[in-house]
This record gives sequence, structure tokens and C-alpha cells, in this order.
Amino acid sequence: MHRSWGACALPPRKTARLSVAAAVMVACSAVCWAGSPAAYASGDALAAPNPVVVWDRNAQTAIYEVAGQAPQVAGRSFAMVHGAVYDAVNAIAGTPYQPYLAAPRTTGRESASAAVATASHLVLNALFPAQQDRLRAEYDEALAEIPDGGAKQQGIAIGTRTATAMIAAREDDGAFGGQTWPVGTLPGQWRPAPPAFASDGAWVGHLKPFVIPSASMFRTSGPPALTSRRYARDLNEVKEIGSATSTVRTADQTQAAIWWHDRRLTEWEIKRQLATTQRLDTLRTARMFAMTSLAEADATIACFNEKAAWNFWRPVTAIRLAGTDGNPATSPDPGWTPLLVTPPHPDYTSGHACFTAASMSALTHFFGRDDLSFSGHSADSGTTRHFRSFSQALDEVIEARVWGGIHTRSADVAGAGIGKNVTAYVVAHELRPRP
Repeated sequence: MHRSWGACALPPRKTARLSVAAAVMVACSAVCWAGSPAAYASGDALAAPNPVVVWDRNAQTAIYEVAGQAPQVAGRSFAMVHGAVYDAVNAIAGTPYQPYLAAPRTTGRESASAAVATASHLVLNALFPAQQDRLRAEYDEALAEIPDGGAKQQGIAIGTRTATAMIAAREDDGAFGGQTWPVGTLPGQWRPAPPAFASDGAWVGHLKPFVIPSASMFRTSGPPALTSRRYARDLNEVKEIGSATSTVRTADQTQAAIWWHDRRLTEWEIKRQLATTQRLDTLRTARMFAMTSLAEADATIACFNEKAAWNFWRPVTAIRLAGTDGNPATSPDPGWTPLLVTPPHPDYTSGHACFTAASMSALTHFFGRDDLSFSGHSADSGTTRHFRSFSQALDEVIEARVWGGIHTRSADVAGAGIGKNVTAYVVAHELRPRP
């Protein structure tokens, strides 16, 4: 089934160099129980673990813990998993929401747990063939917990179809392309930063988006001019509070900077926590995870496209070379070092601000309110941070990237704006209730 684009009239996106045949072969023999026609809403049994939450944890293991994908790469992988899972669960529920890619015919008696496990497993197996044996064992274990029967087999068939559609849609989408960041020598131009002097992730800005029609559709006016007062304020702020030896940054601000820099991305934990505390059924969880994952992926793509457009230097470079920027309100500090290790790509805009703004905006839209409490633990900081609202979390990440010394405030604010705009587009055009 081709994707329905509604008023957008956008063509289906064919976009990851993945073998559909190899992925589908894994689906094979399997089988799962649906319980009642309403099983899609309860994960097959009221007392059973939510299969979408279970397989999100499994996805995190494969994507981050084993494959070690960086956040800007992991966004694509999670979007693929949760897009396929959503389509499977939505189809079994009778397609009450617009499908993302596919809406296979169903009776409503198929096992949602089998469908979720199969869709997740096939996408992950296609993404990470080197993990095939581990993923297969994980999949077999999940299926073994569900009684055999026709509902199980039918659930597997639905999950296979939606995974196949996702894998095919992401073929040749530009993932892991050969693009590189241009290294400049003039004031304001990006160059690799110490200590690693690395360059990575340029291809992300050229990746085909999942929903938005163009990665550049939310282009900003760019970073402040080097000679402007705003630029001087930005640079002097991060110079003072973001230094590794800052005397003005508080202990809590230091912990927050490290907490938000945790590459495990505590947003993953937060979404699973909300699914549990808000008692979401399988369908609502699948939709919430798909909505946030698609928005996060496209916001990241748009952000990296923005980085490529401006190729702006990082604070550590700007501060050390401030004598060349032509701004009398800045002064160089050749030995300045940030609290956090500077990522291997340009400053403007902040990827984390883009990602978190997309995530928190999507959650606000999904729940219809901002004031939900949640928390997340970081192994890097050894702390758990608590939030009273989604907007509070977004406000903090904007500050935290400055406190960590790796972004200017302008880069964070602009990144948050991109993330919000991307989410607004996603929720207006995808996964909407059907009339």
C-alpha cells in the first residue's frame, strides 16, 4: 500500500541501503496470541508488559549499546523502528489514525505483541546485520512468551509487511554518505576542535527526511555577525560559564551540563517512563513513540543541514582565536577549554536543542498539556534530574549546552526553534485521527 499524503500531496519517500529480501526472510515461522479483538489496545493482556516499551528498550540496546550510534545517527534508526511498529499496531486497531507508510488489511484479531516484535526485529536486523544472532535470540524469546495460534501467525504477517514497507522506503536515503564538513581558515569558519580534532556526521544534513518535504525548509538567518554586540554577548557568556575551570558555574549547572551530554540520551528513558506513568495502551504508546521519533529524526536532519549552510566555528575555536574576529568586545584566551568535549561538527545550530525541542513539543502535542512531571537518570553525571513540564526540560537544555561550553546561546535558541517548527509540521501532516 502506498502512503497517503493527504493535503500535502508529497510523493512517497524511497530512502538506507538495506536488503528487503534478507530482512523479510527472518520473519518466517513464528506465532503470537491476540487474546481479544481489543488486544491491540492492551498489549494482548492487561497484565502483560507493553510490547512497544519492551521493544524500544531492545532497540536502544541494538542502536546505542551495541552499535554505538551517535545521537544524530540513532534518530534515523529509532524512527524506522517506531514508524514500522506504529503502522502494524494501527492496522490491527482498525486504522483509527493515518498510517505512516502502510495499512495492511486486518481482522483486529491479530496479535499486537507478535506484530510489534516482528516489525521491530526485522527493521533492527536490516539495520544491524552483524547483530543478527543476538537479535534472533531476543525475538525468539519474545515470541516464546505468547501462546501459539493463528493470531500469532497473523500478527507476525502484519509486522512483516510494515517492516518491509519501512525498509524499502529508506533504501538509498543518503545514510552514511561521503559528505564532509569543509574546514575553514577565516574567522567564523568551522574547523575541527580539540582534543580529538575530529570531523563527523556531515551526511546527516543530506539525509532524506521522514516527513518534512525539505531539510532546508526551516532555514534561519544564520549566526550573529562576528562584529555584532550579540555575538560578543554570546561568546563572553560561554567563555565565562562554560569553561572547564569556571568559577561562576554552580554545581547543579555542572551536573545539568553533563546530564544533558550523556550520549545515552535520557529522552529515551523519559518516553518509556511516560508510557508507563500515563498508563498508555499499546496503540497510544506506538503513536506517541512514532510521533516523537519521526519529529526527532527530521529535526536532526534539518539541524545538520543548517550546520552545513553556516559552517560556524565552535566556542573553543572562537574564544582561542577571538583576536581575529574584528570585535573589540571579545578577547582571546589561547588556553581556554570547555567543560565538555566539543562534538565533531559545527556550532550553529545545536543538534541537542533541535532534538529536544522536537521531542518535548511532540510530547506536549500528544498529551495535550505541558505540565506532566517526569525524570531521567544519567550514568555519566550519576544523577537523576526531575522536571515539572516539557517546556522546563527544553529551557534547561538550552542553558546546559552553554554551561558545558560547547554551544553559544544563539545556536541553542535557533536549534530549539527548528525543532519546534519540525514538530508542528509533523503533527499537522502525519499520524492524525481519521474522520
